[in-house]
Amino acid sequence: MTDHPNATLVRKMTESFNSGDVQGMADMVADDIEWHEIGRAEPIIGKEALAARFGMGGDTPPPYEITGDAHDVIANDDHTVVLANAHATKDGRTFDYKVAEIYHMKDGKITKRWAFSDDTAAINDFFQGA
Repeated sequence: MTDHPNATLVRKMTESFNSGDVQGMADMVADDIEWHEIGRAEPIIGKEALAARFGMGGDTPPPYEITGDAHDVIANDDHTVVLANAHATKDGRTFDYKVAEIYHMKDGKITKRWAFSDDTAAINDFFQGA
């Protein structure tokens, strides 16, 4: 069975994120992307703001590193849901957590993203100040 095109796109997004492929990520998100992060009240709006958040294309990298391993992806024409394991490194410490991400898709691009975790309090504690 082949993946739905939106599942393929989100898998490629994860690969681009993990490898730091800024252009690859930029190609997959809408210019007016609405990116909701775990523990942040306000979403990041826009492709440029998202790139800046992750230190992509700038001189200052973020004070942390995250990689993800998508172990299940479910998709249709409008939405894609990813179940993943994430690994973070910050200030010499490491942190592993589970995440569910919901993507809204339109015209072959990610237009919105929400993330939920198994322990939001622990994530907020780990990334405090980042």
